Amino acid sequence: MNYRQLGNTDMHVSEMSFGTWAIGGSWGSVSDEESLRALEAAMEAGVNFFDTADVYGDGHSERLLAQATKGKEDRVLIATKFCRSGDIHDADTYSEASVRAFCEASLKRLERERIDLYQVHCPPIDVLRDGSVFEALDRLKAEGKVREYGVSVESVEEGLLCLQYPGVKALQVIYNLFRQKPEEELFPQAKAQGVGILVRLPLASGLLTGKFTESSTFAADDHRSFNRNGDSFNVGETFAGLPFEKGVALARELAWIGEGRGSMASAALRWILENGDISCVIPGFKDTRQVQQNLSALEAPGFTPQERERLRAFYEASVRPAIRGPY
Repeated sequence: MNYRQLGNTDMHVSEMSFGTWAIGGSWGSVSDEESLRALEAAMEAGVNFFDTADVYGDGHSERLLAQATKGKEDRVLIATKFCRSGDIHDADTYSEASVRAFCEASLKRLERERIDLYQVHCPPIDVLRDGSVFEALDRLKAEGKVREYGVSVESVEEGLLCLQYPGVKALQVIYNLFRQKPEEELFPQAKAQGVGILVRLPLASGLLTGKFTESSTFAADDHRSFNRNGDSFNVGETFAGLPFEKGVALARELAWIGEGRGSMASAALRWILENGDISCVIPGFKDTRQVQQNLSALEAPGFTPQERERLRAFYEASVRPAIRGPY
């Protein structure tokens, strides 16, 4: 396992880390026992960083992480997020009293005294323009309840806005073969300012595994069913903002990347890892098998400059025009 510095903080994170949205909920059925086995397998492989949120299973993924990392608090870093368990459009949600309450609740579920990275969870852009939420986070950091803080954003515009606040030490962004826009301006600026980059949804909700067909279906409680068209939250969080059938067809055209790299998913993750501007990639998982599949990307052969150019041209011509929502 290789480790990368998270921006200019004193934290070094495994370049392949993991997100826990899937084991918390909204991705169909999952077993807690298998989730705990998968978390253990990841840590045994050298993973030292996990991303979660207070709304993943209404705190369930935070509780699972507390159980899995008990006794490893000094070796395993945890990032969590807040604001979406309240009304994200209400200014009071970002007041010091509210942020403090969110923080204390997460600390209790995580069974920790400090959150390593505390992130505002995809707030409206007006909240970022106002900036008072960062004053509240500064106070929590001064008290030692938060080690560093950052923001999970939906668009490049939001990310660039966050870079105006010196206390923001990490940005979590959607970046994958179907969402290449962040590498144009956001990543270089973040790197220049010492801000770490966490990449979420690297497989575009599974599209980049190449395993779906136009007739694939998902459980009713899976966001790939209920948020397919952005009915519950930002459409970009599901299938990278692509209409499902279009995404399946585009993924089929990318099947070649898996040749000699184990699988299409391993190749898609390897492509992200080759970007030196990112701190880590955080794919999701439901079981040990998926953890191991994701980790296999660490050994996958890289891409030639010609292949990377081919992928960029494909994105510009065929993918970018089809993406819905701000990004």
